[in-house]
Amino acid sequence: MSYAAIAAGTSYRFNDLKTLLAKATPPRSGDELAGIAASSATERAAAQMALAEVPLAKFLSEAVVPYETDEVTRLIVDSHDAQAFAPLSHLTVGDFRDWLLSPAATGPVLTAIAPGITPEMAAAVSKLMRIQDLITVAARIRVVTRFRTTVGLPGRLSTRLQPNHPTDDPGGILAATIDGLSLAAGDAVVGINPAADNVATVELLLRLIDRLRETYQIPIQSCVLAHVTTQMEALRRGAPVDLMFQSIAGTEAANTSFGVNLSLLDEASQATRELRRAPADGNVMYFETGQGSALSANAHHGVDQQTCEARAYAVARRYRPMLVNTVVGFIGPEYLYDGRQIIRAGLEDHFCAKLLGLPMGCDVCYTNHAEADQDDMDTLLTLLGNAGVNYIMGVPGADDVMLHYQSTSFHDALYLRALLGLRPAPEFEEWLANFRPELNLLEQASACFPAI
Repeated sequence: MSYAAIAAGTSYRFNDLKTLLAKATPPRSGDELAGIAASSATERAAAQMALAEVPLAKFLSEAVVPYETDEVTRLIVDSHDAQAFAPLSHLTVGDFRDWLLSPAATGPVLTAIAPGITPEMAAAVSKLMRIQDLITVAARIRVVTRFRTTVGLPGRLSTRLQPNHPTDDPGGILAATIDGLSLAAGDAVVGINPAADNVATVELLLRLIDRLRETYQIPIQSCVLAHVTTQMEALRRGAPVDLMFQSIAGTEAANTSFGVNLSLLDEASQATRELRRAPADGNVMYFETGQGSALSANAHHGVDQQTCEARAYAVARRYRPMLVNTVVGFIGPEYLYDGRQIIRAGLEDHFCAKLLGLPMGCDVCYTNHAEADQDDMDTLLTLLGNAGVNYIMGVPGADDVMLHYQSTSFHDALYLRALLGLRPAPEFEEWLANFRPELNLLEQASACFPAI
């Protein structure tokens, strides 16, 4: 089926749904690189007009990636909740936008319909929305998850403490962790990106953070962001795994390039849950995503990068994760060229994920060769805070010395909390009330770790 619209006196025709979605997408360098972007602002406007007239039900009958060859598509179709979709089944994409912005779309209502919304529906409606629309709707949705802390509650903003080190030096990681804790960071997770993806390193770092946690009775959860198979081997060797991590994408082929599939993630989730380190109703998975990952793996099937990103959220949703975040500017200017594109993408990702029922955070970040700077990140940070983001990153000095990119600092989280009247997770806040920095926690902790 083709789709058509007239803009500025010119008739435009789009051969299929994935073409229409791509042409309707706000400008971004990745879609231009892939050769699927609109050729002009006029064509983009025509595509958006045509997209607004597409019935939401059409997304249930026309797949953007074939069902027969893609397990993510099969997951989306086979897990769709028809009963939750029923109140929306008569709407077009344009109608859906109008309804989302109406008083009828309250937080509880949006939570109830989430299982009936497919990623493509979420991506489609986001393409018709202004930034204020993306913020308005997302701010109504709370997705709460629990481990040792409770993340996503109203009036709260959590942080991932990211104490990366270029040589995985335990002393350096410990110092950065304690620095972050002293500045009220870490209530979402203490998450370390290891420089070396091997079992020995993962096990060492997990034990390091877990011993710190137990010694000072800190209500935090930890994660070492190695490949899922490396973490699973560390788990089998008795390492204290709290959250199981994996980067995911929106097509089977892209996930294959990451070395994962749904079966492997099923196994990882089950193994982590069987450790019973989380509460019985707790959440144990942590996923990261980012626009452009499918294109960079040549696994996008001609689908625009934002729709591919939303499809990754279907994978995440399967596992009731504790945390999900888009590493929005990390993949580089080939996919999101400048601050303007990064800001728009971050708000789209947050909106789509929350609409699909995910506990969404954001790594507000950029690479040093992008046309962006820290002022752009301040803008996105402030907008996401107003949109109700679950958590952001806390990186020493906002400069990741291992991954070599720019993110947000411990002080940035303090700024946002102070500006918007937000607080850390309640369990962590209670611990902070008794925290005594004059005791020199670093000295004490170092004494507890003679090998450092």
